[in-house]
Amino acid sequence: MARRRPQRPPQKVASGKQQLRIIGGEWRGRKLNFPEAEGLRPTPDRVRETLFNWLAAYVPGGRCLDLFTGSGALSFEALSRGAIHATLIDNSPAVVHQLRQNIQELKTQHAELISGSALEWLNSRSEDLETQYDVVFLDPPFRKDLAEQCCLLLEQKNLLAANAMIYLETEQELSDPQVPSNWELYREKKAGQVIYRLYQRHSD
Repeated sequence: MARRRPQRPPQKVASGKQQLRIIGGEWRGRKLNFPEAEGLRPTPDRVRETLFNWLAAYVPGGRCLDLFTGSGALSFEALSRGAIHATLIDNSPAVVHQLRQNIQELKTQHAELISGSALEWLNSRSEDLETQYDVVFLDPPFRKDLAEQCCLLLEQKNLLAANAMIYLETEQELSDPQVPSNWELYREKKAGQVIYRLYQRHSD
């Protein structure tokens, strides 16, 4: 969802909207609008750069799931870098409207946009029939007890490919989130009041 404050304020445009910049891949340098919703900020450039360096071997050709997508910064960055599909989920009508416009601007056929609750979407999945994702971006609102629920549902609903990578961004006080036992912590870093972690799933 990318609802953290970046190192410097996002650029404002005449419409009163704000902009994020794609930092790598096919759309490198492209600027996309996102609405001024309370607390909504794109993941800072330096965090995205670090994350996609970690994911360099996994994004190209991969299928991505972006829960609580917000500005869409992580999905658009992944698609720019060669992901073949991204599913974006958010429950804010203003956010969904802008995401739809951004998808049209980029002329991509590889983004699926879902308007609704990420948790309800996860709960409604059928374990036998679902797409399996190679990369998941999970950045829920802080202090809502959503992170651990979503992690468990991703596993229970059979939504993850055998060696999927799962990015989890949480408040710093959530120092040891409960994740499925077959997820191994691959990388971890702090940025201000945020901890961001990358897990790798093991299928055995």
